[in-house]
Amino acid sequence: MASIMTNAAALTALQSLNATNKQLETTQARISTGYRVATASDNAAYWSIATSMKSDNKALSAVQDSLGLGAGKVDTAYTAITDIKDQVDLIKAKLVTARGASQDNQQKIATEIKAIQDQIKSSVTNASYAGSNLLQNDGLAASDLKIVASYNRTGTTVAIDTIDVTAADTQVLDVAGTGGIVGGLLATTFFDPSAAAVTDTAIDTALGSVETALARLSTGAAYLGAAKSRIDTQQSFLSNLSDSIDKGVGALVDADMNKESTRLQALQVQQQLGIQALSIANGNSQSILSLFKS
Repeated sequence: MASIMTNAAALTALQSLNATNKQLETTQARISTGYRVATASDNAAYWSIATSMKSDNKALSAVQDSLGLGAGKVDTAYTAITDIKDQVDLIKAKLVTARGASQDNQQKIATEIKAIQDQIKSSVTNASYAGSNLLQNDGLAASDLKIVASYNRTGTTVAIDTIDVTAADTQVLDVAGTGGIVGGLLATTFFDPSAAAVTDTAIDTALGSVETALARLSTGAAYLGAAKSRIDTQQSFLSNLSDSIDKGVGALVDADMNKESTRLQALQVQQQLGIQALSIANGNSQSILSLFKS
């Protein structure tokens, strides 16, 4: 039946064209954004998972920044304490040379030791990074360095772990400058032949203090080295973890650009054919006019 009131063919063609246009809009949006799940309406489950993981990745980025800052502080302290250990080794050698030497020679050695002592003080005070000095502190728990090392989330429960550097274990010199590992070695009376030659017994006592300081410096350097190694390992782990999360999120929400570009071309052809089909269906109504021509 031919009707001028209802054009069934045109309605069918229009519905098909609308469906094609809707698919075309979706494909164009994916190509434009690079996502197949850009909003919750695209896929609520995948969008929710991806949003949570992206949030966690931002937290991991902050942790990496914290580790970088902590690494700077620990590296600075480790470099300084190693230098200080070398300087104390020099004092040890000077004391051995002074044993049995004349007062005049001891005074010359004392001048050299004084220069080394000044260098040790300088190394300690210069071992500061971002306002933190691990080698010169009050030795109290409040001065411990706590480096945020991980962010762990289980459901709504969050746990943050830290790498701790205990102030008491790295205190080369106290705040007053008279205590700590090398405090006794920097005292004016540590080796003073200005009034009389320093006896061998006194030098042996000083050497004992030097050996004790060297042992504690080695322990402190080992402690800082272990912290440095742990920080480096954690930085590498977090970098790999962040990359894995990015890959996982991408697998959920990223668009396959090869697939979408191919689909775009196919839909564009379908759109053109749909327009032609609609034009033909609308043209059929015009043929009814020929029935009324004389």
